[in-house]
Amino acid sequence: MRKGMTKPLKLNPPQLLALMFLFLVVVGGVLLKLPIATEREISWLDALFLSTSAATVTGLAPIDPGSTFTLFGEIVLMVLIQVGGLGIMTFAVLVVIVLGKKIGMKQRMLMQEALNQPSLGGVIRLARNVLLFSLFMELVGVALLAIDWVPKMGWTKGLYYSLFHTIASFNNAGFALWPDNLSQFVGDPIVNMTVTSLIIIGGLGFTVVFDVLYQRRWRKLSIHTKLMLVMTLVVNVVAIVAVFFFEQHNPKTLGSLSLREQLWAAYFQGITPRTAGFNTIDIGSLEQPTAMLMIFLMFVGAGSTSTGGGIKLTTFAVIVFAVVSFLKGKEETVIWQRTIRHTIILRALAIASMSMLFIFVVTLALTLTEDASVLALLFEVVSAFGTVGLSMNMTPHLSSVGKLLIIVVMLFGKLGPLTLVYSIAKPKKTNIRYPNGDILTG
Repeated sequence: MRKGMTKPLKLNPPQLLALMFLFLVVVGGVLLKLPIATEREISWLDALFLSTSAATVTGLAPIDPGSTFTLFGEIVLMVLIQVGGLGIMTFAVLVVIVLGKKIGMKQRMLMQEALNQPSLGGVIRLARNVLLFSLFMELVGVALLAIDWVPKMGWTKGLYYSLFHTIASFNNAGFALWPDNLSQFVGDPIVNMTVTSLIIIGGLGFTVVFDVLYQRRWRKLSIHTKLMLVMTLVVNVVAIVAVFFFEQHNPKTLGSLSLREQLWAAYFQGITPRTAGFNTIDIGSLEQPTAMLMIFLMFVGAGSTSTGGGIKLTTFAVIVFAVVSFLKGKEETVIWQRTIRHTIILRALAIASMSMLFIFVVTLALTLTEDASVLALLFEVVSAFGTVGLSMNMTPHLSSVGKLLIIVVMLFGKLGPLTLVYSIAKPKKTNIRYPNGDILTG
């Protein structure tokens, strides 16, 4: 009995990753609550909210980060964004490699879960490459933004602001140090191109980026990479065109801008909803069709093993192809002469269904606690779920219960519905087969 009582608690990789992430959020919240971190005192709930938002690379903020936090507080936010975007285990592997320690099987299994890889092979090499590539891209981003901001702000402030917003961009977190986010740069080519390029590359997923870098030929690319590249291009183009036409005559968004600024704003705002929460126009003044489009983009999200959230673009693509195959009367789902396994289709359907149900329940709860339109509440929930960070000016007005609910949504969106389910459930394999049964549907 004594032996049974002292038996250590065994955690599977999803459980351990979830606990490590929660620990990161709590530590971040404590650091942000310290007097040295803020210009004025903030509540524990706001500190926890901002820590969660940074660690989940979301960007929702009930208070203005630029005017609220000191340099120490902003650095804490940067670290949370970097660790949250690239993954706790990725940084843990870096420490182990630097110390010259041997990486065991359990650590490799954690890396497999953290990087969403199908096998253990090459996960350590992938983690190392992720870190090196991320640091390289962030250095490039800092250099490009510095070209624009150093002459305007001076060397110290210009370089610091370039570093902060590069980290936020590449890790797909919508934090900015200006109260109006990036609205003052609505027509700035350098800021628009640098930020959106970092967002797109960070949102493609590291496996896609490395596949392109190593293979360099379309026919050698994996089916996953091809699907991500094509779908990213299609969704981005459609979103940019739609935003332009929906908002062209809205005086509160694009209507008051010159044609050149309208094109830049439509381009920027068409890309950011899928992954990052930056904005160059007032999101609270969007037309309803634009808001609904952005809700869809935020729900779909970025790519697997990326710094973005959502159900993932490939998940959405698999469902679309499966539906088309069903409507055509085909028994198999085929994408570019490759048959997609039924387990992958079921996984995609499970992710989408669980996510929609979760979003519906939380939105319903917020209608009971908040005094706002259903559209604004749904926008807020989907933004938190997709770890995007856009808001129709709802976040500062959330009640305490509303903030707690959004914190839960951000954690759910970052960790993923299946990770949370697997961390609780214990899947059991069985050899028992039952006779077929028919259920009427449709």
